[in-house]
Amino acid sequence: MDYLGFGYAAAVAVGGIVGYARAGSVISLVMGLLFGSLSAVGSYQTSRDPKDFWLLLVTSATLMSIMGYRSINAGKFMPSGLVASLSLMVVLRLAPRLLV
Repeated sequence: MDYLGFGYAAAVAVGGIVGYARAGSVISLVMGLLFGSLSAVGSYQTSRDPKDFWLLLVTSATLMSIMGYRSINAGKFMPSGLVASLSLMVVLRLAPRLLV
C-alpha cells in the first residue's frame, strides 16, 4: 500500500476544504477535491502495480508547479508553499522510478 501517497491525497483534499471554510473559496474546494481524488486514484494504481505511478507523478508535479508559482508570487509560505513542498516530496519519491 502506498500510505504516503494516500496521506498526500488526503492532505490536498483537506487543504481544499479548509480553503473553502476559511476564505469561502469555491475554486479551492473544487481543485482540492479534484487533485486530492486524482492523487488517491494514482496512489491506488501505484499500490496495485508499482510501475503504474504516472497519474500520481503528473498530479503532484502539476500541483508542485502551480502552488510553487503562487507561493513565490505571494511571498508567503502558507498555504501554497506547504502544498508545493509536499508535492515536491512526492515527485522526488517517484522520480527514481523513471530511470528503471
